[in-house]
Amino acid sequence: MIRFLIKIGLLLVVGILIYNRFFGTDAEKEQAKEIFRKTGDLVSDTWSLLRSEKEKLDAGKYDRALEQLGQVYQSLRQGAKYLDQNVLQRLGELERRKVELEQQLGALESAEQALREKAQQPKKKGAADTTSAQQAELARERQRLQRELEQLLRDSDSLVKQAQKQ
Repeated sequence: MIRFLIKIGLLLVVGILIYNRFFGTDAEKEQAKEIFRKTGDLVSDTWSLLRSEKEKLDAGKYDRALEQLGQVYQSLRQGAKYLDQNVLQRLGELERRKVELEQQLGALESAEQALREKAQQPKKKGAADTTSAQQAELARERQRLQRELEQLLRDSDSLVKQAQKQ
């Protein structure tokens, strides 16, 4: 019942704003226009906040996964005296891939930060806007690195299972 009343109230407010925007006095039109502008700004700012928080979450997800991989590799190295040479070589290869992936993720995060800073700067008149193309390229790179991380996790899991069998 309360939810229904809230919906009716919101519809009533929106209806009044739309009516004032088109059929109200000059003062009412200005007031409605200002409310719509502020609402648009609020939605835009909220969307930007959510997008930046998602990027932070994604970056943290990679860090935790890479940290866990490092711990797994360290425990495998400590038990290395019981493993054969093939497992040790695979472990070395996985550690090398992990380091490369960390470096690529660091470079990607730096590029994303630079692009965010560039997007916040005022645009010059007549300058081409390449930020959306660059953002798309960085998103593709992030997806590629995420797939690479997932493959590294699968390979690491396979190596751990093989080491446990021995």
